[in-house]
Amino acid sequence: MSPFGHQIPIEVSEEAKAMFAALLDEKYDYTFLRGEIVSGNIVSWDANYAYVDIGAKTNALLPIKELNGKGTSFSDEVEVGGTYDFYILREEDDDSQLTLSLRRVQVAYAWKELAKKLEDDEVLEAKVAAVVKGGLLVEMDHGLRGFVPSSHMRSRNNLESLVGQTLPFKLLSVEPLRNNIILSHRKVLAEQQQEERKELFENLKVGAIIEGKVVRLTSFGAFIDLGGVDGLLPLSQMSWRWVEHPSDLLNIGEEVKVEVIGVDAERQRVSLSAKSLMKDPWEEVAESMKQGQQVEGKVMRLKQFGAFVEIHPGVEALLPARELQTYEESTGDKIDVGAELKPFIVKFQPEERRISLGFSEAGVGDDY
Repeated sequence: MSPFGHQIPIEVSEEAKAMFAALLDEKYDYTFLRGEIVSGNIVSWDANYAYVDIGAKTNALLPIKELNGKGTSFSDEVEVGGTYDFYILREEDDDSQLTLSLRRVQVAYAWKELAKKLEDDEVLEAKVAAVVKGGLLVEMDHGLRGFVPSSHMRSRNNLESLVGQTLPFKLLSVEPLRNNIILSHRKVLAEQQQEERKELFENLKVGAIIEGKVVRLTSFGAFIDLGGVDGLLPLSQMSWRWVEHPSDLLNIGEEVKVEVIGVDAERQRVSLSAKSLMKDPWEEVAESMKQGQQVEGKVMRLKQFGAFVEIHPGVEALLPARELQTYEESTGDKIDVGAELKPFIVKFQPEERRISLGFSEAGVGDDY
């Protein structure tokens, strides 16, 4: 200012202006993004806003409606000079001002916690709030809600019965800006079953005798639920007697006692036997029958090379084709499955589980 009180204009070069702007930009070289949590000091407030220094070019605004709701004025919740964490509600506007929120800080932390749980693949619990199109809505901490597709539940049936229940879930997707949380209940169950299967396989030993439930019948055997693992009971291991189909002996849901005869942990397969728990009928036959003895039996199967005749429960002997032919030619009777016969034991090898039959004592000892 001149001695006469007049203001003297100061010329500022464009270079100086550019340098000042660069210094300003360097000082505030930070981009504040919506959804971030920042620390700031309360500078002042008026009826509608608190002004917060967060290190930006200008003080940020905290609307009164973005308080935590514990009071009706700024003085109820914050104090001038106090330092608090704030949620960036809106990024800088044309005046380089940001809008902040206090009430959304805890929600933001909740989102961060969810993101960490997603990264760590953790299990969390949530309460089923409602059934909606395509799945379920679940309630989470801090008022957050998540969606569980029906395909990620154990069953899509009777979802209404789950409302009000608290269930374990795993996160599939966490998108804070879209307010989108996707969860899965089935994933938790699948991993639990996998752990149970692993533990069961570690404890399963060949020779163990366990009880299980028949869950499936096939042409080659039955699958037995051993408590998380299905073991195969083959046709050949169901009985010492000939079994045409598992349904001849077993029913779905029936409890059975079996012996573990094979464990393949790598392929997660278990082989079972029921007949190993029964007395070996060949041992009984070795003691009660002998070569040359006439026996009674029923034709169980017919093959080109002869007929298999059950001469003791669980023991089948072979009646060769030439004996069948001689019998049918001499009697005029055709031998079919189910026919009752009285042949002789012409070759007796119980230790090899082989017995040959004939209709004449004269053939005893002949090699068939």
